[in-house]
Amino acid sequence: MSHIPENLRYSKEHEWVRAEGNRAVIGITDFAQSELGDIVFVELPSAGDEVQAGRTFGTVESVKTVSDLYAPVSGKVIEVNESLSDSPEKVNQDPYGEGWMIVVEMSNPAELEALLDAEGYRAHISES
Repeated sequence: MSHIPENLRYSKEHEWVRAEGNRAVIGITDFAQSELGDIVFVELPSAGDEVQAGRTFGTVESVKTVSDLYAPVSGKVIEVNESLSDSPEKVNQDPYGEGWMIVVEMSNPAELEALLDAEGYRAHISES
């Protein structure tokens, strides 16, 4: 069973969000990285770009496939995990820590309410 931290919110597309005030740290879940396999490349937006909830903001490439990343919340990208360009395997090794992807200044923090809590995400992946 995948590790699903209780303090995060989750999208049905397998992204996680850690809200810190008006900022949202975003990455992909342990379940997603294990389904993808060894990640070899991550394409992310640049700081200053706008992302919109439900729309793609980048891609993750693994030895098996290329998968779109979907923004769980809307806002402006204020930080990008640049270390993933040289070490994309951090997403496999530590998806909730060093494998984080972007930080967004949320334009509508209420969007967090539409995301799943840990229990809801567990139920979602058990249905897949």
